[in-house]
Amino acid sequence: MSTPHLSTPILSLVGYSNSGKTTLMEKMVAGFVAQGLRIATIKHSHHQPEMDTPGKDSWRHKQAGASTSLLVGPNKMLMVSDVDETLNPQRLTERLFSGYDLVLVEGYASVPGPKIEVLRSKRSNTLCCDESELIAVATDIADLNVSVPLLDLNDAQSLINFILQWLEDRKIGI
Repeated sequence: MSTPHLSTPILSLVGYSNSGKTTLMEKMVAGFVAQGLRIATIKHSHHQPEMDTPGKDSWRHKQAGASTSLLVGPNKMLMVSDVDETLNPQRLTERLFSGYDLVLVEGYASVPGPKIEVLRSKRSNTLCCDESELIAVATDIADLNVSVPLLDLNDAQSLINFILQWLEDRKIGI
């Protein structure tokens, strides 16, 4: 699979709804951060996100016509911005996440790029993605017949180690 080279690597976790992507993402982020990596995440939603509080100043700024409004506090910043194009993980990373060690994406199954599919037996026993798009499958199905590595869905550290090796291989061009 050929993807454009970006200075910040992007890896998507994909899978059916309620397969455990968010829970696994939380464990992975915590594990990477504990090892000193700077991680950004992108969550794809099919619903219109609302992250501003009606009546508050930043909401009022947007309602008045600002294209982008930042709410900045001592330790956090929230941004609400209009978009006039489809922003896939690559475009978002180029614009917002330069200098991060890894951008983990939850969703965007139809967008080209490296993916790990989360496949939980209670949810499904078939992949939602074409196998050629995957670098691995994180699953609790021991006998799944795929050509990519099978990783234990319940062993976040093994998944983290696999991704760290994947990142290292990208650096040296393997």
